[in-house]
Amino acid sequence: MTARRILFAATAALALATSPGVQASARSELAFDSEHALEKLYRSEPFAQDIASRAKAILVFPNIVKGGFIFGGSYGEGVLFTQEQAGQYYNALSGSWGFQAGIQSYGYALFLMNDRALDYLDKSDGWELGVGPTIVFVDAGVARNLTTTTLNDDVYAFVFDQSGLMAGLAIEGSKISQIDP
Repeated sequence: MTARRILFAATAALALATSPGVQASARSELAFDSEHALEKLYRSEPFAQDIASRAKAILVFPNIVKGGFIFGGSYGEGVLFTQEQAGQYYNALSGSWGFQAGIQSYGYALFLMNDRALDYLDKSDGWELGVGPTIVFVDAGVARNLTTTTLNDDVYAFVFDQSGLMAGLAIEGSKISQIDP
């Protein structure tokens, strides 16, 4: 009798989680969190807003969680913003192996500057970082040397709002894929 109740509860939970209302709620919450994260990035890195004004699209992951001890991984979900609106939804997944320990969370934004980068994201079966368009990771030193006239790479990436501690030396692979939350 108890097994039946558990099976019934699991079936009901699965039906509820896949209902259109719950999916729409998850989408709107993810879009809201992504917009808020992007505004936070603009406040902490004003040059990001200059880059955004020239970008074809911006892919924002408001919260990626990374952890590991020898073996590690990270996961987060985000939204692709185009000139028109928040559009498609993506996840970022990575795995790593090596001397590492800790846990952290952070936001991540990719500014897709041209049609080549946007087409690659649309047409590839997941986007593996380090393969495809040229990505420039922007930190304080890089931002100091960039101007709106020297923006000529495919993608500019910002990591922001970091908390926690992750240390080590590891080999890591990362993939971004379209999802339907």
